[in-house]
Amino acid sequence: MKSFDTTTQTEIEAAAFRRLLKHLDDNKEVQNIELMILADFCRNCLAKWLMAAAEEKGLSLSYDDAREQVYGMPYEQWKDLYQQPATPEQLEAFAKREAAKKEKQS
Repeated sequence: MKSFDTTTQTEIEAAAFRRLLKHLDDNKEVQNIELMILADFCRNCLAKWLMAAAEEKGLSLSYDDAREQVYGMPYEQWKDLYQQPATPEQLEAFAKREAAKKEKQS
């Protein structure tokens, strides 16, 4: 595996993260519940990971500010514009995913 100096590695990872955020922004029709079902993370998870990364650096980043970075706008605005109600099928698939996850942890 190719290794880079720490600064270069961080820059590459940051660029990949920005590309992921752009991809999610370009595909707003992909709902968070679908991401959770398929990949066990969503846009809100990314915001929480940003908060945790800031905290590890001794910095403060509020959840609202982190979500605005991920969503590209205040969360409530994004939710009003793009979030669709979860379908019964999505809720069922999510519940199955969560149950399987809990069983796996046992």
